[in-house]
Amino acid sequence: MEWFTAPEYSQARLLFQRGLAVVYLLAFLGAALQFRALIGEHGMLPAPRFLRYVSPRRSPSLFHLHYSDRFFAGVAWAGVLLAAALVAGLGDLVPLWAAMVLWAALWGLYLSIVNIGQAWYSFGWESLLLETGFLAIFLGNDTVAPPLLVLLLARWLVFRVEFGAGLIKMRGDPCWRDLTCLYYHHETQPMPGPLSWFFHHLPRPLHRMEVAANHVAQLVVPFGLFAPQPVASIAAGLIIVTQLWLVLSGNFAWLNWLTILLAVTALDAWVFGPLPIPEARALPDPPLWFVGAVLVLTVATVGLSYWPVRNMCSKNQRMNTSFNPYHLVNTYGAFGSIDRVRNEVVIEGTADARISDETVWREYEFKGKPGDPHRWPRQFAPYHLRLDWLMWFAAISPHYARSWLLPFVVRLLQNDPATLRLLRHCPFPDAPPRYIRARLYAYRYTSPRELRHDHTCWHRELVDDYLPPLTLHQARGFA
Repeated sequence: MEWFTAPEYSQARLLFQRGLAVVYLLAFLGAALQFRALIGEHGMLPAPRFLRYVSPRRSPSLFHLHYSDRFFAGVAWAGVLLAAALVAGLGDLVPLWAAMVLWAALWGLYLSIVNIGQAWYSFGWESLLLETGFLAIFLGNDTVAPPLLVLLLARWLVFRVEFGAGLIKMRGDPCWRDLTCLYYHHETQPMPGPLSWFFHHLPRPLHRMEVAANHVAQLVVPFGLFAPQPVASIAAGLIIVTQLWLVLSGNFAWLNWLTILLAVTALDAWVFGPLPIPEARALPDPPLWFVGAVLVLTVATVGLSYWPVRNMCSKNQRMNTSFNPYHLVNTYGAFGSIDRVRNEVVIEGTADARISDETVWREYEFKGKPGDPHRWPRQFAPYHLRLDWLMWFAAISPHYARSWLLPFVVRLLQNDPATLRLLRHCPFPDAPPRYIRARLYAYRYTSPRELRHDHTCWHRELVDDYLPPLTLHQARGFA
């Protein structure tokens, strides 16, 4: 079945599958370590309450059958173990049908989590992981050569990721068209990394060149993925280099790494070299049931592509949208608009029984988002700090925090252990504070001179109060 298989992509499939299993492992690990405070039975957005109001048809999930924190933890840790087994190569040690079952189990478990995750799981890379993971079910293992149709579907996916992101930029903020967006982006992005300060201080002409190169990488290069080799491999290589640049400049969870892995599927033996002798052995034709499954997947993907294609052609293009509850064949795109000023919500507490001018307020520190101006940003991606990311949205507008911020304050006023584990530092380790308040600060990167003199990464100025001082009783009443 020469038309069906593409043995020259065997090394690409191996790298893709092992890398995808690592991303799955980190996604399940994050779910296991963070869920109790976020969506647990006593979390800020409790999953049991959500499950009472949403139907299984609208939000398919194992947790419609049963939810408890213990069961959720079991699902998340099962995902960690299964992903670790696939990283170690289990998928190539079992029959083809068993490998497909393993990948399908990973996809089903993570779909169950995403579909009850509410605001905490509303990011585009959740849908991207599910869509990528679904394709992995049909890529086969060492018993068959990679199916060409699935490889082409992977290229179609990375095309939508890149081209959709390029379109949303050109239709969005004018700074993308006049090439000035990177004057601000590295400073105002959701969660800067350790090198973001240096990227921000690159010369402005270089920033303009970066934006222009980004437009080429997202609006022109993706078409090369469907060209004959070696053009497809060259296009994939350019996408990989662009994504690695983004990895160095910020924390975007596993978005960039998934895009890299998808681009890897377009690299053939022209890149990796001839197959080793054991791998070059003649493989039997794939079983007919496997060929049929791949054909059904291809036809279904072509049909479901109508909605993302229509969205990309629309003047009112939407970013990161799923058109079905299974998160298959989605539309993608990010940063259609760029903030010019970085605002941050700073949470403070006090143990004083009464508020006065002499009240001493102590600041809570988050793991990833900017807080203490002296603290240098760290690298967390591809691990995802969900609370830190939503705090960035909360600083843009209280609308984004309407459902979870006051429940968060309630849990701080209780010194809830699960919530405190999401933070880097709690200033009240022995007893909870009497009052919590939130203030809005404008942050900017220090100049090179300020960095040398003051040894601070950030400079901040108070903008306004965000939440007035609240006691536990008051916060419960508003929540």
